[in-house]
Amino acid sequence: MLKEWRHRRAVQRVTPGDGRPLKRFRWWQMLTRALFHLRLVNDEGRQTAYAVDVKHQNASEGYVTAHLYLDGRHHAESKVPAVFPVQGGTVEVRTSGFGLKRCHYVTAEGAEHQLTPDPASAEGRRARFDRSHPALSRCIGLLSVIVLVIGLVLLILQLAEQVTRAPEGVAQYVGTFTSPIDLSAWGNTVVGIATVAASTERALRLRYSRLLDGAAG
Repeated sequence: MLKEWRHRRAVQRVTPGDGRPLKRFRWWQMLTRALFHLRLVNDEGRQTAYAVDVKHQNASEGYVTAHLYLDGRHHAESKVPAVFPVQGGTVEVRTSGFGLKRCHYVTAEGAEHQLTPDPASAEGRRARFDRSHPALSRCIGLLSVIVLVIGLVLLILQLAEQVTRAPEGVAQYVGTFTSPIDLSAWGNTVVGIATVAASTERALRLRYSRLLDGAAG
């Protein structure tokens, strides 16, 4: 029920586009822009080209806007999370603090297909690396998960220590807890940078875990 309500509300946020042409992806936009493509064929055999363009510059202002292009022209836009009605279903777009976590075509029957990233984008380059070096790509993906798990464990240990050291609170019931790992400020900075890098790498593959990536953010 809640999911359906959120879906309807997202559809209602969509506003018509202004017809401007889709600009080509430039290499210097890799950290600020994501571009995905979807090609559909109707019953008459005609191909329709959709593109989802997401610019992350407004994230610091508390919102990100997704733009839908139809056959190279601006067709609609919406703040994310966005749900765009398209031929035969919808395109769902969601972001995290590290990039996109969802850009999928969902058919009327419920089947889901991830859109294809533009070859020039950071997501497209990561996808090409995955195709060219699948074994190494899997190792990098596994390393990202390991880094996030380590970061989560360290965060839990530090929070437990801070909570039990409070003058009033749970310490009087469970006693104080001292973390077995005591990182310096420099060490915490390194761990923070590593977890951000790991979550960013996962975002390039549209992978997201509320527990792991959410804690990193």
